[in-house]
Amino acid sequence: MTYLDKLIAEHCPDGVPFKTLGKIGTFYGGLSGKSKEDFKDGNAKFITYMNVFSNISLRVDMPETVKIAPNEKQNTIQYGDVLFTGSSETPDECGMSSVLTVHTDEKLYLNSFCFGYRFNDPNLVLPGFSKYLFRSEALRKQIKKTASGVTRFNVSKKKMESVIIPLPPLEVQSEIVRILDNFTELTAELTAELTARQKQYEYYRNLLLTFDDAAETIMTDRQTDRQTDRQTDRQTDRQG
Repeated sequence: MTYLDKLIAEHCPDGVPFKTLGKIGTFYGGLSGKSKEDFKDGNAKFITYMNVFSNISLRVDMPETVKIAPNEKQNTIQYGDVLFTGSSETPDECGMSSVLTVHTDEKLYLNSFCFGYRFNDPNLVLPGFSKYLFRSEALRKQIKKTASGVTRFNVSKKKMESVIIPLPPLEVQSEIVRILDNFTELTAELTAELTARQKQYEYYRNLLLTFDDAAETIMTDRQTDRQTDRQTDRQTDRQG
């Protein structure tokens, strides 16, 4: 039995409860009443559609800004909010999610083609758990069913209220986040290593097929390659 199994057995002896989004939180819209000029030399951080679409954890270091007047009433994104893309050319890409998983003193404003969701109880779901949950296969199947259209598909917030999510105890959520974060980090390291190897292969292929007098260069690069192999082996041993 794994540690996660033990946590589930201890904290969920009767199973994990499920709730609809409409019962445990509220949806809100993005920016309204803005023109193209408002997005030139803005004074507040602006979260784009692609930021939400491409990242399970919202990136707050992006340069996009929008003009917000003093006392202007617009929704802002809070820590733990789940953001969704509102429309797409295909239903499979509708309702892609991103979560604000870091605390920030900056006010963040959401683009008008996305919408946000906020849990009524901020301690109900860990932001780290949300970022994986709403991109999971089970949730994606439900979310895609909320979209309708012909040439462009739009998500219905009303239908989104009926999406059902599991609510395991925070101890279980935390362990799931730890496991998935570790896998994510390992995948990133392996991807970087494969990319480096691909570049080495392309370099040697191009060098060897030029038929130049490159023997000395090849030997030097092979020595560098052996050093890289030893460094990789040491790193693997440490991780093991």
